[in-house]
Amino acid sequence: MVPPVMPPGPLAEFWRGFSANRGALVALIVFTLLALAALLAPWIAPHDPVRQYREAMLTPPLWMDGGQARFLLGTDELGRDLLSRLLHGARVSLGIGLASVVLSLIPGVLLGLLAAFHQRLLAPVVMRLMDVMLALPGLLLAICVITVLGPGLMNTVIAIAVGSLPEYVRLTRAAALAELGKDYVTASRVAGASTWRLMFSTVLPNCLAPLIVNASLSFSAAILEAAGLGFLGLGVQAPMAEWGTMLSSARDYIVRAPWVVTLPGLAILVSVLSVNLMGDGLRDALDPRLKRVS
Repeated sequence: MVPPVMPPGPLAEFWRGFSANRGALVALIVFTLLALAALLAPWIAPHDPVRQYREAMLTPPLWMDGGQARFLLGTDELGRDLLSRLLHGARVSLGIGLASVVLSLIPGVLLGLLAAFHQRLLAPVVMRLMDVMLALPGLLLAICVITVLGPGLMNTVIAIAVGSLPEYVRLTRAAALAELGKDYVTASRVAGASTWRLMFSTVLPNCLAPLIVNASLSFSAAILEAAGLGFLGLGVQAPMAEWGTMLSSARDYIVRAPWVVTLPGLAILVSVLSVNLMGDGLRDALDPRLKRVS
């Protein structure tokens, strides 16, 4: 007798849906390498990212004429090693993206659930406030917050998180409202489950798929906004290495030393592109409407 074939578990099913997207799989590998490079930056960076080698200012990369072996990617206008600054800048840029997503996701989910469960009392106030915030573009809202709080690393995270908050509130509320009318929620109410238990134990787990996909896309948007604020001089301040700040300080040398602009720009491009492709893979794996029939 042939034993019955067991269906794949949730993780195996998720991985099958994610790995079917080849672009997402390649992006996962690239982003993993970027994350490892950022985490290990203090140990693998060949130089101190803020140390200035005055005798080697604007040294080109090794493969260009005039390059030096000790500066593989060259130096910037102050003689700082670009490879070291890119590695340490990855820690800052990716850290800003992660922190801003967490800082906007948690209150956004809480406000969205409260608005969904209290339609008459809280929903009008919360949603009208979110509508006001959505009336401003995300970067402009972040600039307004930075203007009030002042530039800096933590204030950059707060500014980006405030701009992303309405997306999570609206998405959580819409997903929760779609679940509230289903039988399992009614059964939990009849069984005597409290409102907080219904929110976090019953409804929220079934709303996680769109939230995870949105968080991945918000992560890439946060990296771009942090770079934009740094380019405008409103984000992370010198001498701390951050990709947008590196672009801002190098814009006057785009013709004379194009590598000081190209390399941070490529770092932003690769990181954002990899996160966006991973978001597509997460959507394919988590959205049941997109799953292939096997």
